[in-house]
Amino acid sequence: MRSEATKVGAERAPHRALLRATGLIDEEMSRPFIGIASSANDFIPGHIHLARVAEAVKAGVRLAGGVPFEFQTIGICDGIAMGHRGMRYSLPSRELIQDSIEIMAEGHQLDGLVLIPTCDKIVPGHLMAAGRLNLPTIVVTGGPMLPGFACDKELDLIDVFEGWQKGGESLSTLEELACPGAGSCAGLFTANTMACVTEALGMSLPGCATAHAVDAKKMRIAKRSGMRIVELIKQGINARDIVTGKSLDNAIRVDMAIGGSTNTVLHLPAIAAEFGLELDVDRFDEISRETPHLVNLRPGGPYHMIDLDRAGGIPAVMNRLRSRLNLDVITVSGQTLEEDLKAFKPANPLCNAEVISTLEKPFHREGGIAILHGSLAPEGAVIKQTAVSEKMMKHQGPAVVFDSEEDSMKGIVGGQVKAGDVVIIRYEGPKGGPGMRETLSPTSAIMGVGLGDSVVLITDGRFSGGTRGPCIGHVSPEAAVGGPIALANAGDRILIDIPARRLDLQVPEEELARRREAWKPPEPKVKGGVLARYRKSVTSASKGGVLR
Repeated sequence: MRSEATKVGAERAPHRALLRATGLIDEEMSRPFIGIASSANDFIPGHIHLARVAEAVKAGVRLAGGVPFEFQTIGICDGIAMGHRGMRYSLPSRELIQDSIEIMAEGHQLDGLVLIPTCDKIVPGHLMAAGRLNLPTIVVTGGPMLPGFACDKELDLIDVFEGWQKGGESLSTLEELACPGAGSCAGLFTANTMACVTEALGMSLPGCATAHAVDAKKMRIAKRSGMRIVELIKQGINARDIVTGKSLDNAIRVDMAIGGSTNTVLHLPAIAAEFGLELDVDRFDEISRETPHLVNLRPGGPYHMIDLDRAGGIPAVMNRLRSRLNLDVITVSGQTLEEDLKAFKPANPLCNAEVISTLEKPFHREGGIAILHGSLAPEGAVIKQTAVSEKMMKHQGPAVVFDSEEDSMKGIVGGQVKAGDVVIIRYEGPKGGPGMRETLSPTSAIMGVGLGDSVVLITDGRFSGGTRGPCIGHVSPEAAVGGPIALANAGDRILIDIPARRLDLQVPEEELARRREAWKPPEPKVKGGVLARYRKSVTSASKGGVLR
């Protein structure tokens, strides 16, 4: 065991003395030491219950003969950070989370890890650490929030983001009742997408992603995960045995079938890199073209995560997709995916049939995400195509250009944007932001003023998983490095053709050359602290926005 470096031999007597000071006894010294990395904190609804999840994991570890050691990572609530300077810190937190887990695991020479994250950047940070460390590892995501209920309908956070402009008495009702308690926001936004992707990768036990925060099923999965990590150590199954090129394809295929967040195109390449694998963003498009959209969840559809859980969760989705999956991959269950799926039986057959469509009769012929290329995005851009109305799949319009999210909000709310326009928000990429902020506030504002089916929004930043409508993000190269999006002027014609995967700035090349010659990079928005260091090291969104 790795942990023997800290506890075996006469020269390790000082180390054992310190371990005894924590309450360890002789019988525990010979057992595997398991790190329980929890992101529990009081800010994030998805994390306020993680201390209880960690206790269940620790109970499972002890039942199986291991010794658990809990420690914490940081976590930012993207909803609370949204729309102000705090959002600049969200994406940079991903690498800090990863580094903190590496430091704790290597500093104490842990034998294995159970990772307990829930939300947007936090799940990717934990998975990136798993890839870098390559220890026996299992992930217990914290689970979704139940939908709220008011105004005679089920609600989630996006109802509040899109409804605040209307004001009136209903706003206070939405604010009070949309988010009823613990868990990640109730739709298929980034947090729940990443939980689903984690399970599809094989890194969580079956059913984990959709087991809700308030459901005792979550605690049972946590306890079994604690038991399984001890077995993974005995079996010598490490994280890189589970996450392979084949399992990445499985995860992308599930993501396309459920219509997940565009943020997976940022996170999965970054995760793959830490597992020693290369994942090009165009792989998402390749798989999307051949994978139908089977589950129509919020924000694009009517269902919430509770509906998917009742329908059988990710095992039910993978069961529908089984003819297109790599079934020979190993999961943290210790079995192949094929063996895991053989054990699946829906508890609610009618719900299963209603919520999860078949390959023959899908909600949409293609999967959730499309990757666009063209003169405005030579390295690519990302759109959730299943959340776009049919009439906006092709569009041409004049550009309305803003150099920050704040300016765009003033313009949208102030009536500067009209039906048919193409709104460009630039200098919000990984370097330009810095931090590549989510622009949920502008997209929600467009919905709120009734322009969701007539205005396209394009940015070198990114979108919340709660975004719907014709919103194109991750435009690369970004404006801060002189990408074509920096050269667009107000009134330029922009062509969007999602079926053809095109995003073009319709300006003659000689005019673009003139503008490129005159362009000068703007002064950095942040000149000190962690964001200044981040700006200097971060790569393009097309490469996962990783630090190099």
